Amino acid sequence: MLSPLEQNIRKNLRHNVAANLWDGGLFGAALGFASFSTILPLFVASMTDSATLIGLVPAIHSAGWLFPQLFTASYVSRLRQYKRTVLMMTIHERVPFLGFAVVALALPSIGLNAGLVLTMLLLTWQGLGGGFTANAWTSMISKIIPPESRGTFFGAQAGLANLFISLSAVGAGYLLDYFDAPWDFAACFFLASFFFTLSWFALAATREPEDTEKIVPEEKTHFWEDAKKVLRRDANFNWFLSARILSQFATMGFSFYIIYALREFNMTEVIAGYLTATLTVSQTIANIGMGWIGDRIGHRAMLILGASAAFLSALLAWNASSIAWFYPIYILTGMANVSIWTIGMTMTVDFGAETERPIYIGLSQTLTAPATIAAPIIGGWIADSAGFIPTFAISTILSLAMVGILVFLVKDPRKTRP
Repeated sequence: MLSPLEQNIRKNLRHNVAANLWDGGLFGAALGFASFSTILPLFVASMTDSATLIGLVPAIHSAGWLFPQLFTASYVSRLRQYKRTVLMMTIHERVPFLGFAVVALALPSIGLNAGLVLTMLLLTWQGLGGGFTANAWTSMISKIIPPESRGTFFGAQAGLANLFISLSAVGAGYLLDYFDAPWDFAACFFLASFFFTLSWFALAATREPEDTEKIVPEEKTHFWEDAKKVLRRDANFNWFLSARILSQFATMGFSFYIIYALREFNMTEVIAGYLTATLTVSQTIANIGMGWIGDRIGHRAMLILGASAAFLSALLAWNASSIAWFYPIYILTGMANVSIWTIGMTMTVDFGAETERPIYIGLSQTLTAPATIAAPIIGGWIADSAGFIPTFAISTILSLAMVGILVFLVKDPRKTRP
């Protein structure tokens, strides 16, 4: 027998799926025009030659998104409705892109040093804005999407976002080529701001009922006290968390595939484009397919599949004898990335009841953050000091260890949670 809340959720399910798929697609379109892996690093590179500062762009974004989620968990866990918090906080991850456009236009007047400082401040604001939004957003989506459909939804939304990122990234390339400075980057950032605004309105169309039956303790608890209770009690989650942390080091070789192909096999720009497309298409298909299959046979199985794909990807890169090997390598890389991020997030929300879900989400993200930042640094140090092959070999071994943890120690939380 469904509760009134569950009946309301299923009544509005079609509407909420449509609204949030629009949100994901438009958010992806915005990110394509201001990508953390291409456009924003190029913008920073137009102001400095420092590889360290350029490399900080994706690192600041990742750290800002991951770190705050545990600290907001106790507050989020007491909410009967998440939507208002999501809509207010997500403004802080969208407005900075308008700031990037203003900085780009102002560069001739304010100078490169001032522009660089302002850009780094805006990046920090954007990253933290995403981090303070993430826990409430994940909790809201997990509430309005029934458990048997979450994997399908998260996968479809991520796949759609990935597709729109690819399309708008091509458009961004043409804009950078067509316009002269300062309008080249400014045009990209203005368009990103436009699509982020449309995405916000799509998100605002979400229908989230108030959970009047949720038991909220009168006494406020400290997030770390709640976290310690979960870590002491839930051994299955601890092993899942171990696998998530290990996954960052198991995949640290992924970042160097393109450089290795360029140096070892004289890869052309055309082939680089095909390999990028291979990765994008494989991630789009894997997001949709693995999410849908995970809802039916369990998300743990998809995590094992992704870990196995990471193992095979690193193993093939370790032993690649020609550029042709990098097509299956990138297909496997796409599957591994989807498993770690989309499927990992989907399985996280299966741990614990509604009131504890924000704590699980916060632990899963915040405790993974140090590894997310450290892994590429360690991988780069190994590649610089010993070469790419040892990096791929270590990734292969660690991926196999991750498979072992998922197969023998992690259980499906939907089957083991009371």
